[in-house]
Amino acid sequence: MKKLLTVLIICLLSACASQNKQSAEVDDPAMRSGGSGSQDGANSGNGSGFGLNPLRDPNNILSQRSVYYDYDSYTIKSEYRELVLAHARYLRDNGDAKVLLQGNTDERGSREYNLALGQKRANSVKNAMLLSGARDHQIEAVSLGEEKPRATEHGESAWAENRRADILYQGEY
Repeated sequence: MKKLLTVLIICLLSACASQNKQSAEVDDPAMRSGGSGSQDGANSGNGSGFGLNPLRDPNNILSQRSVYYDYDSYTIKSEYRELVLAHARYLRDNGDAKVLLQGNTDERGSREYNLALGQKRANSVKNAMLLSGARDHQIEAVSLGEEKPRATEHGESAWAENRRADILYQGEY
């Protein structure tokens, strides 16, 4: 009788575990579109649990979606390299996932200059992701120039907030 009860409990726990895995797959856009499903790279180093989409988990680096730049620069700062690498790993491990990289600038400079600088910022993130394992067909890089400010004030703190590249996953744009 004890053996039967033990087997029944193991089967029940096993069924619960597979149900949790299915829930995690439904919450993950890459999984719905047929991605590889590996979240090891996405979850590495953060201790997040099963069932929570790493792209939406505030404790996961993948929930961070902006790379900020110095004035008149498109060089990725060292403090954002791990963020870009984590997104590249996620793309590598989820082959059907796609991102749109939007390069942004502050309001200073001509419209043409800002569009070119925004494109360089988006391309710098794209190139870093490609070097880290993402595939070209997964990434589109565009410039919004100064057209989509996050901060509308005028001054260094607002301008710093607007000098960025945003990472948007398919379904978010």
